Amino acid sequence: MKIFEEVSLLYEISEALNQHMDMKKSLFKVLSVLSESLNLVRGIIFLINSETGEIRIEIAHGISKDTTRKIKYLPGEGIIGKVIQSGEPAVVPRISEEPLFLDKTDSRGIVGGQDYSFICVPIRKENQIVGAISADRPFEGKKSLEKGEKLLSVVAAMVAHHVINIETVRVEKEQLKTENIRLKSELENRYSFSNIIGNSNKMREVLQMISQVSASSATVLIRGESGTGKELVANSVHYNSNRNKKPFIKINCAAIPENLIESELFGHEKGAFTGASHQKKGKFEIADGGTIFLDEIGNMALSAQVKLLRVLQEKEFERLGGYKPIKSDVRIVAATNSNLEEMVQKSNFRDDLYFRLNVFPIYIPSLRMRKTDIILLADHFLEKYKKEHGKIIKRITTPAIDMMMEYHWPGNVRELENCIERAVILCNEGAIHSYHLPATLQTGTKSKTLPLSLENAVGHLEKEILMDSLKNTKGNINKAAKLIGITVRKFSYKAEKYNISYKDYR
Repeated sequence: MKIFEEVSLLYEISEALNQHMDMKKSLFKVLSVLSESLNLVRGIIFLINSETGEIRIEIAHGISKDTTRKIKYLPGEGIIGKVIQSGEPAVVPRISEEPLFLDKTDSRGIVGGQDYSFICVPIRKENQIVGAISADRPFEGKKSLEKGEKLLSVVAAMVAHHVINIETVRVEKEQLKTENIRLKSELENRYSFSNIIGNSNKMREVLQMISQVSASSATVLIRGESGTGKELVANSVHYNSNRNKKPFIKINCAAIPENLIESELFGHEKGAFTGASHQKKGKFEIADGGTIFLDEIGNMALSAQVKLLRVLQEKEFERLGGYKPIKSDVRIVAATNSNLEEMVQKSNFRDDLYFRLNVFPIYIPSLRMRKTDIILLADHFLEKYKKEHGKIIKRITTPAIDMMMEYHWPGNVRELENCIERAVILCNEGAIHSYHLPATLQTGTKSKTLPLSLENAVGHLEKEILMDSLKNTKGNINKAAKLIGITVRKFSYKAEKYNISYKDYR
């Protein structure tokens, strides 16, 4: 090949590399150009899997896709493996006479009386070998092979950047795929029925209702006081339904200004209102096939309620400022702590929308109505926050539990969670005591939790310390006495005084 022809070929390869945004298409074009200019039978670009070290065919010209998918090499295996392992080019004048040639494609050697040559050069990224490029061409003498090797080495340097990018993109895709699977699994586990804490009769009813409605596409209306866990129930309904692979969009109707809620839900066309500089998709369009959770539905503007009613009835809507109906298969889960029936009577909420939403109501009981769940919830939050804050806390003491059981919990589960997190932060001992709880729980009423006399208060605390020491030493009086800095004789005396038996802790 003459110098002018070589320059022309390299220019054409450079053009091919910049012709497509898709890197694989660019590289295939390069192999096509080489095939036409150098009379190649086939050309292959190999890449090393950065995670496994395996060598695979990334781009091939003259070999079927089924064949390329099956072929894999290990470093050092055959001529290709040796080129990648050593970083040195390899030239085989006659493939039929080379014992190291593996011929995994089962398509080489002598065809129609014509012997073929093989050239393979490494692709480098600085001092690292990231792959190789090979070419099969009819045997035309050693001089022709030397020129072919030099030209292929130049081409390898030119395509190196594209090859590196392909591997980088592949690794990123694999990482994203793995992370996506992990996050989906985490979400499904997080919002499974088992993660709704409670074994009271009322909570069992709630769990049974979630189980029954999840499999359907019925509209769900979750009722309950603030802080009872309505959003957690909505999550469980979606992630245990057959829509769990589709989007789950959450909207707080109370947090969106009245003049923007229609645009947020249904989107808008360019120029629909001042500041609408471009077309915007609404939440219903984005959530097609999935679920929309409308929290605080009682705060939705009446104008938006009309459009929401149409979505529920017709499964279609128009963007703000638009005229084209848009179909959307979306399941609606709504939640409110408002008295919707009273709002309907006062004409603050549309009665037709109320009946459309109230297909399958789920009532979440307040914490004061399910006091048997308080200990379960407190233990759950203790495990959560002691890990989060790096504390070693084994339990919640009996006086602290008594105090929590007597409190009326106006903020429900959310208030209990905040209370336990605060106690964990304050606690520098092995157990949460009553004095770690917030002042709102210190009711000042006469009870066994807060004795009025100083003598009784001291005795209560002393008994608690003795019990803690026995629990920590598994009923060993000698170790328990040493732990709190008193003699065994004094410990035994006080244990008898408070009717504490060491056997109960073994």
